[in-house]
Amino acid sequence: MKRILGIDPGLLHTGWAIIDVQGSERKYIASGVILPPTKIALAERLAFIFNGVSELCETFQPNECSIEVIFVNKNGKTTLLLGHARAAAITAVAVKNIPVFEYEPNKVKKALTSIGHADKDQIYKMLSILLPTAHPKTADESDAIAIALTHANTSRFT
Repeated sequence: MKRILGIDPGLLHTGWAIIDVQGSERKYIASGVILPPTKIALAERLAFIFNGVSELCETFQPNECSIEVIFVNKNGKTTLLLGHARAAAITAVAVKNIPVFEYEPNKVKKALTSIGHADKDQIYKMLSILLPTAHPKTADESDAIAIALTHANTSRFT
């Protein structure tokens, strides 16, 4: 059995999900969102994300981690800040010696819906079919589940 931690990084909302994989079976375990306080300094926010992901690793003992690759948007500062959040999450996993696998947003969408530019509703509908016990409350949580599922469905081919 393989346990996957999926992460959708963000400075304000870092979505996470845990799924178990055995052969072709996928089992939803848990998901949520790490919410750093918005009024704290950047360094403190990054530490909050790092500590939150570290705690997830301790609690759920994943064998592998999948995380979304950031895309460069029009605002370079936003992209850079998102990269900081992503680095905090990756470092928290890496210090636990858990392998990290990275997926582009379009690859995640295509892996779940066969459409590289699927919208959030299409992703959510597929998640409800593939993991009917998962009931994400936010888009960040839904994205983290999708990232974990993408790894579950593609890692056997790599």
